[in-house]
Amino acid sequence: MTPALSLLHQDDHLVAVHKPAGLLVHRSALARGEREFLLQRLRDQLGRRVYPVHRLDRPTSGVIVFALDPESAAALQSAFAARRVEKRYLAVVRGIGPHRERLDYPLREEEGRRPKAEMPAMEAVTEIRRLDSVELPVRVDRYPQSRYSLMEARPQTGRRHQIRRHLSRRGYPIIGDAKHGKGNHNRFFAERLACPRLLLAAVDLAFDHPVSGRRLELCCPLDACMTTLFERFGWSGHLPAPPRYRHHPSVMP
Repeated sequence: MTPALSLLHQDDHLVAVHKPAGLLVHRSALARGEREFLLQRLRDQLGRRVYPVHRLDRPTSGVIVFALDPESAAALQSAFAARRVEKRYLAVVRGIGPHRERLDYPLREEEGRRPKAEMPAMEAVTEIRRLDSVELPVRVDRYPQSRYSLMEARPQTGRRHQIRRHLSRRGYPIIGDAKHGKGNHNRFFAERLACPRLLLAAVDLAFDHPVSGRRLELCCPLDACMTTLFERFGWSGHLPAPPRYRHHPSVMP
């Protein structure tokens, strides 16, 4: 039996859930042959229609919001498009990442494994900050030790695979990224550290509620794989605070 999705917040107009890594948000042309989608699972769990307003990549876990009516969906989509939503991610990368930096490499839309050459590069901005690091006495690449960092990423724009592509281009690919990372490090984490997934999680989301206008701040815990890894690396202090599920029948005064 498929486990129930973890709800982070629900009221009359929207619901926020913890998207598991590896689950597609909804059907698309790139999802031929797939039978399970987050949107359908949530609809079946709630017993009502839900409306997508933004996306998370398939291998990324974390907080994602759905509207419960068309008007709220339009308002939330507008907020995301106008960059009025604050987003915070945690990523485990190869190497000792920069203490703090603004990455502003323009990005072309991707098609398959390549950027679309005929498309112009578009503005893309990600604020990154190193929260912690670890050195392991293990040869994974050409050095006798292997270094990894815990990075915070706050995307200011919403290009496809933006955080993954920005960190990879800067020289700090995210562990588990089959497309933009390095296979030997990905295999090490999968085989030796029981983390066979992309180590990128959307942990915080903040925006004005589409009906009440009140600021809504959502926090999502990490899954078991990333939580165990953080504990092993001594990064427990950076684990997102576990949320208390909130169900508000109405957000109106």
